[in-house]
Amino acid sequence: MSVVLVDQAPDGVAVVTVNDPERRNAITPPMIDELVAAFDRLEGDPSVGAVVITGTPPAFCAGADLSALGASPSAAGLRGIYEAFLRVGRSPIPTIAAVNGAAVGAGINLALCCDLRLAARRARFDTRFLQLGLHPGGGHTWMMRRAIGPEATAAMVLFGEVLDGAAAEKAGLVWRCVDDDELLATAVRMAGRAAAVPPLARRVKRTIATVADVSTHPEAVDVELEAQVWSLGQPEFRERLAALKDKISSSGRPPA
Repeated sequence: MSVVLVDQAPDGVAVVTVNDPERRNAITPPMIDELVAAFDRLEGDPSVGAVVITGTPPAFCAGADLSALGASPSAAGLRGIYEAFLRVGRSPIPTIAAVNGAAVGAGINLALCCDLRLAARRARFDTRFLQLGLHPGGGHTWMMRRAIGPEATAAMVLFGEVLDGAAAEKAGLVWRCVDDDELLATAVRMAGRAAAVPPLARRVKRTIATVADVSTHPEAVDVELEAQVWSLGQPEFRERLAALKDKISSSGRPPA
C-alpha cells in the first residue's frame, strides 16, 4: 500500500495525501521516501502550479513514528526523519496544508513547512514533545515562534496547550478555519489561483522568501524589479493583457 497518494487535477493543483491511517499518518521511513519522490516528480512537471497536502482521516499527521524515533537516536538519523517536512519546505511549488485532524509534533512541522495552512474545525494542533520527554526538533520552535510569537509558542510547546481549528486561526497558526466538509475544496480552490500561472507562482514564492532576508525597502525594490521585468516577458502576461484590452474595447469602458 502506498503511504503517499498524489492526485493531479487538470487545473494544475496536485493533492498529496499522507495515507497511513492505522498509524494516524505518522512519519515512517517509507513515508519519507514516498514524499521525497512525490515532490521530485511534481517539481519536474511544469504544469503543476500548487500542491495541497492533507491526511487520510481521521488525522493529518501524528508526528514521527515512535519506533522510528527510538531507532534513530543519532543526529543523522533524526535529520533523516526531518526530511519528511524539510523536503516540502524546500519545494519551489506553492503549498497549502489542509489540516483535517490531529497534527502532532512533527505533524505540525509538516504543516508549518507549507506556505499556507487551513484547518478544519475538528483539527487539533498538539506539539506534545515535552509530554513524550522529548526536546522539539526540526526547527519546530523557530517556525512556531515566527508563526505565532513567543508567548503562544510557550503556551503550546512548554505548557502543553492544544488548539482546535478555531483557536489555531485566532492564534495565527493557520490562515483560516473552515467547516470540516469544506476544507479540501477550499484548499484546492485557493491553490488554483496560484496554479493558474505555474511559472509566475513559483517565482513569486521565491521572491517572498528572498525579501525575508533584506532589511530595507530599496533592497526589496531591486529584488522585485528583476522578477517583474521577467514577468513582463512571459506568455501569461501577454495573454492576459490582450484579454483585458479586448474586454475594455468590447465594453467601451475601463474595468472596475
